[in-house]
Amino acid sequence: MKKIKYIALTAAAAALTLTSCSESFLDKLPDERTEIDNEDTVDKLLITSYPGGNYAWICELSSDNIMDNNSPHLPSSPNVEQVVTHYNLQPYDRVDEEMYRFEPAKSGTGQDTPDFLWETYYSAIQQASMALDAIDEIAAENRAKGVGEDGMTETLKASKGEAHLIRAFSHFILVNVFSQAYKDENASRNDAGVPYVTQAEDKVIHEYSRGTVTDTYAKIEADLEEGLRYVSDRNYKMPKWRFNVNAAHAFAARFYLFKHEWSKVIEHADYVLGTDPAALPSKLMKYDKFDQCTSSSDYAKEWQNPEYFNNLMLMDTQSLIFRHGLGNRFALNSTVVKDIFYHNCPLWSSWIVNPTAYVSGMTFWTGEDYGYCSGKIAEEFEYTDKIAGIGYVHTIKREFTTNELLLERAEAKIMLADYAGALEDMAAYLASNQSFSDTNKVFWGRNNGMAPLTKNIINTYYASASNPNCFENWDFVTNMSASYVIPAEAVPYMNCLNDFRRFETVWDGLRFFDLKRWGVAYEHAYGPMNDTFRLEWDDPRRAIELPQDALIAGLQPSQPTTVVADDDSKRATTLPREDKYIYLK
Repeated sequence: MKKIKYIALTAAAAALTLTSCSESFLDKLPDERTEIDNEDTVDKLLITSYPGGNYAWICELSSDNIMDNNSPHLPSSPNVEQVVTHYNLQPYDRVDEEMYRFEPAKSGTGQDTPDFLWETYYSAIQQASMALDAIDEIAAENRAKGVGEDGMTETLKASKGEAHLIRAFSHFILVNVFSQAYKDENASRNDAGVPYVTQAEDKVIHEYSRGTVTDTYAKIEADLEEGLRYVSDRNYKMPKWRFNVNAAHAFAARFYLFKHEWSKVIEHADYVLGTDPAALPSKLMKYDKFDQCTSSSDYAKEWQNPEYFNNLMLMDTQSLIFRHGLGNRFALNSTVVKDIFYHNCPLWSSWIVNPTAYVSGMTFWTGEDYGYCSGKIAEEFEYTDKIAGIGYVHTIKREFTTNELLLERAEAKIMLADYAGALEDMAAYLASNQSFSDTNKVFWGRNNGMAPLTKNIINTYYASASNPNCFENWDFVTNMSASYVIPAEAVPYMNCLNDFRRFETVWDGLRFFDLKRWGVAYEHAYGPMNDTFRLEWDDPRRAIELPQDALIAGLQPSQPTTVVADDDSKRATTLPREDKYIYLK
């Protein structure tokens, strides 16, 4: 007898995507329980299988992109008197304070917490695995009927590719949040990975080991390769909201960048970007679309527009990141703003502000010097009752873009000593950032002296410490792997790349991953006494601690000194405990 699978479709889990930047959200699937027994229902299941959590705020807060407004600091604007001040602000959420101090997050389990991320990403993994099981059963029935090649129709193949990619991507984010960065195959055998779940079971607690980072990466790669083998856009009415072919290759480029397989980064980036420099500008972000924008939602619609080629994949997430970062204790402010936006640079010679930040709405603020937030992460609100003014907050995450992909390819070229190719890519990236309307070109060209990136600027400005994102050398990367070496001639190029990547990925969460994978040491100043919390390259706190439920269930902690309440006695117990289980709600 055929085994029947069901998936519960709740309001929180149903896919809520945008038909365009101006249209309303799609209707939810009508049935709360849908039988997964044909190609159509598999596709509906996959629509709901994308994780609803958002790792951006967790990772920004854990990086050097956020500072404490209650710690003594200088004003963000270099045009006002530089007087040290500090405030007495509250965090948006108590968890924010714990995470800023690099402590386990114990005060909450809601949106923008490690618990929520863990739960929603493993839920996505479970549903992707359920889809793969259903595909196997449908294919077996097809074989019995003589339908399709080995029972696999083109539609089923596309669904199989998508399911493998969702599962690979979800584990990739989990391992980069909750584990140490990948070093190399041998060194990463000493670091705990995350449980790799491939079974679609209905139990609450499953017996799984965290394994190692090496193990986790190997399993991600297997799923990724299977996904790339089958991925197709044939099933998609709105491909930008799902793992379309270009997004799959962008994910592959990011995966291999983190795994130090530079040639594969270029191979997958080339698939999306091509190799013709003349055709590249048409595939990158255009900054001439923002002239008529006035509100944060106006800017968000331009940033997140699925019609733009630059946006390779968009994800609808449950996140309040815009509210966390605007006018509260922990914010992008003071020296952090200067490091990312406000510093002297020959690329914008007259003033000291990156004009792209102003043109594209990257500097929303409350009217007080409490920090800035970006229009690219502004919310989309879905009303359930317009009269009462209530509904759901949607934060659309631009998970894969061509501009970020271009910088990944540039980094891979630097590591392969193709400095001319890296310069070409980074120059194209800067040209994209300066692709203003004619009005803004005149204004910013006159007042800010915009300039193209040249080899001379690379070897002078980016070879010095005048830029806050420059290092005298990159020897610290060898801590991650003895084979990870950046020679002296590559240093100016890596400094430029670091400067560009920090700007490009601000508010995306990727800065935290960069700091981890490069082995950069950094610190957080905290409170009115300016207490310091510093992370060296090998600090266990560079891996965010697992949720308390997972630790109570017996999983090995990311941070060995973590203390949790024992599930039986409720007494405090210092871990590690036996590495056995993963808790799945």
